[in-house]
Amino acid sequence: MVQFNTLLTVYLGLFLLALLGRLLLTGLNVGHLRRVGDKVPAVFNGLIDGDTMTRMRNYTVDSSRFASVEEVTMDAVTLMILLSGFLPWMVDVLDVLSLPFVPSGLLFFGILALISGLASLPFNLYGTFVIERRYGFSTISFKLWLIDLFKGIVITALLMGMLLGAFLTLIQYAPRSWWFWVWLVYASFQMLMVWLYPMVIAPLFNRYEPVGNDSLREAIVAMMARVGLKTEGVFQVDEGRRSRHSNAYFTGLGSTKRIVLYDTLLASHSDDEILAILSHEIGHWKKRHVLKQLLFMEAASLCVFYLAWRLINWEMLYQTFGIEQVVPYAGLLLLAVLFEPLTFFLTPLASLVLRRFEREADAFSLQLLGEKASALASALKRLAKDNLANLHPHPLYAGFYYTHPPLVERIARIEGEASKKGP
Repeated sequence: MVQFNTLLTVYLGLFLLALLGRLLLTGLNVGHLRRVGDKVPAVFNGLIDGDTMTRMRNYTVDSSRFASVEEVTMDAVTLMILLSGFLPWMVDVLDVLSLPFVPSGLLFFGILALISGLASLPFNLYGTFVIERRYGFSTISFKLWLIDLFKGIVITALLMGMLLGAFLTLIQYAPRSWWFWVWLVYASFQMLMVWLYPMVIAPLFNRYEPVGNDSLREAIVAMMARVGLKTEGVFQVDEGRRSRHSNAYFTGLGSTKRIVLYDTLLASHSDDEILAILSHEIGHWKKRHVLKQLLFMEAASLCVFYLAWRLINWEMLYQTFGIEQVVPYAGLLLLAVLFEPLTFFLTPLASLVLRRFEREADAFSLQLLGEKASALASALKRLAKDNLANLHPHPLYAGFYYTHPPLVERIARIEGEASKKGP
C-alpha cells in the first residue's frame, strides 16, 4: 500500500509545481499570441500578410493547447501507475512467475512501455491527422503511419531491450560498481547510435539519395572544404511523403557523417538560402557545440547513475510506493520518476546555454557567407513562413523553453550584421 510520507509529499509537490509551471507558461504564451499574434513584425514586412499571421497564430495556439492536454493526460497516467498499487502488484506477479532477474526486469519495463505507448497513441493520431493536416502539413497516409509505428516499436524494443538487459545484468553481477559500468555502456551506446543512425536506422523509414542539383552539391562540398570539414555525402530525403515541414541537418559521426536536406526544403528555398542554413550548422561543428553538449550529457549521466547506485537499496524508496522488498529494476523506474520533475526546473538554464550556441553559430555563418550573409536572414524568414512559426512568443515562455533566440530578434540581429558586409 502506498505510504503518504515525506518522500511522497516532496515528490508530489515538485510534480504539481512542474505541471502548473508548464500550464502557466503555455497559458502566458497563448494569451500573448491572442493579443498581438496578428501583427506583422517589421522584419517580415512584404513577405507575410495578415491572413498568414492569423494562420501562424492559430497553429501555435492549437498545437500548444493540444500539447497541454497530452501532458496532463500522461502525467495523470504516471500518477495512476504510482499511486494505484499497480507497481507492487506487477512486482508480485513477476515474483510468482519466478523468472530470472533480467527477464523479470525486461518484462516489467516492457509492460510499462506498452501502457505509455497505448496512452499516447490517440494523441499521436490526432496530432498527425487532425492538427497537422488542418494546417496543410501532414501528407502521410494511414498505411504509412502504421508502417512507421510498427518499425518504430520493433526498433525501440530491440535497442532498449539490449540496453536495459545490459544494465540489469551489470546491476546483478557488479553490485558495488555497476554505476560506472552502466555509464560506460550507456555512453558507448550513444556514440554507436550516432554513428549507426544515418547508415542503418534512418534508411528504414526514408529514402536517401544524393542531391540531384549538382551545382548545389558542389557548392556545399566547397563550403565545407573552406573550413576544413569533410562529409561522406550530401543527401536529400523524401520527407514530403510525411510532412510539408522543411529542414536540413548534419548527422552521423566519423565515416558516417553526412548532410541531409529535406526535399521540401529543396523545393522551396534558393541555393544561397540552403547554403546559408548549412553554414549555420557548420558553425555548430566548428565551435564544437555538438562535442560540448555530448561531454556535458555524459558527465551528467555519470552523476545520475552514481546517485541511482547510492539510492537503489533505500528501503523507503520502495515502501513509499507499496513495494515490500528491494527490487532493483523497480528502483530504477522509481528513481527515474522521482528525478523527472527536476528537469523542468533545469530547463531555463539549458535553454540559455543553447541560445548562446545558436548566436555563436549565426556569427560564424555570417563570417563564412561574407557578401551573401543576407541569405541567412532570407532563409530563416522563409522557414518561419513555411512552418508557421510563432513570431510573437511571450518573453517568459521564450526565455524558459526556447533553445534558439526568438525569430524576430534573431533575424533583426542577422540583418544588422549582414548590412555591414555589403550587398
